[in-house]
Amino acid sequence: MNATTTPDTHQHDCLFQPFSIGRMTLKNRLAVAPMTRISASDNGCATEQMARYYSAFAKGGFGLLITEGIYTDKAYSQGYWNQPGLSDHQQRDAWAKVVEAVHQDGGRMVAQLMHAGALSQGNPYRSDTLGPSAVRPKGQQMTFYRGKGEYSIPRAMLDDEITEAINGFAAAAVCAKQAGFDGVEIHGANGYLLDQFLSEGINLRNDRYGGDIERRLRLIIEVVQAVRTAVGSEFTLGLRISQGKVNDFTHKWRNAETDAALIFSALANLPIDYVHTTEFEAWQSAFGNGPCLAALARQYAGLPVIANGSLHDPTRATDLIVSGQADAVSLGRGALAHADWPTRVHNGASFDEFDPGILSPIANLANEHRHRKERARPLL
Repeated sequence: MNATTTPDTHQHDCLFQPFSIGRMTLKNRLAVAPMTRISASDNGCATEQMARYYSAFAKGGFGLLITEGIYTDKAYSQGYWNQPGLSDHQQRDAWAKVVEAVHQDGGRMVAQLMHAGALSQGNPYRSDTLGPSAVRPKGQQMTFYRGKGEYSIPRAMLDDEITEAINGFAAAAVCAKQAGFDGVEIHGANGYLLDQFLSEGINLRNDRYGGDIERRLRLIIEVVQAVRTAVGSEFTLGLRISQGKVNDFTHKWRNAETDAALIFSALANLPIDYVHTTEFEAWQSAFGNGPCLAALARQYAGLPVIANGSLHDPTRATDLIVSGQADAVSLGRGALAHADWPTRVHNGASFDEFDPGILSPIANLANEHRHRKERARPLL
């Protein structure tokens, strides 16, 4: 692998300033982004291997760890085979061991709660899928998450099924709080259920959940309100938002900054503590010119913003915070390349490029362990 070196450690001091989100205090501005790893047991329980995986990031200096998307109910929320859940006490207790390991190594941990909706490609509880409307998702199922072929055409959700989904988020948030998590993040991004309701061309409903952007935001609003009521006012609550989707990377909001202003202004009125934006390259303009998505969120929501998207270069991460476009950054590929990324930046150490082999052919922890072990073997 190629390597780069950080010559001046002091230029990145802003990354290591303490930071508070709601009642949660972080030792720095560096977070591990949510990354699907499909490594739970068949019944959705987090494992000892997952505890080691997450605690390594805490040992490496990350102040905040945001989990992979966790399914919220035993109905339609699960998206992938071996995805972890928070839908019962057994899953809750398994996560408690992971959280304890992270806390022991000095990190804070937030559970990302996710309903896959029409993008579900592996759910032992249901053979069909649900979405806002009966529209087949774009693209192909993700093979490295054990998917194959086109997505199914979902069935349009009925009112009672929407209520069931909302209640699932709230119940899972309570389980997260009981498991010792420091907060929860509602997954409203990347093409999953809440984002499906927000998206034109996917949400074709003509009821109170469809139509103009205010109606398409209704499900996000109701989920946030239900979760806040369930966990109380002092538990940290965030929301992740994006334009791109796992099945449609180039998707943009049609009315550009007008839509961004409406969406983020609506979030300003919700009982959330932060917004987590994600784009392919977080520092780039959200619409070809003008501010990036994180900056728009900060401008219109008036809340702390965590920015995600190709920020594994310490200079880019630093610039985003120094310029006031974000308050913290979350890393995916950078964290996978080096669980001790913060320590390396602080010490001016070298960095290896991300090795995509750890996610291929299956993006689980067993494959990552095997791949790293093989790459470490001497050539014969």
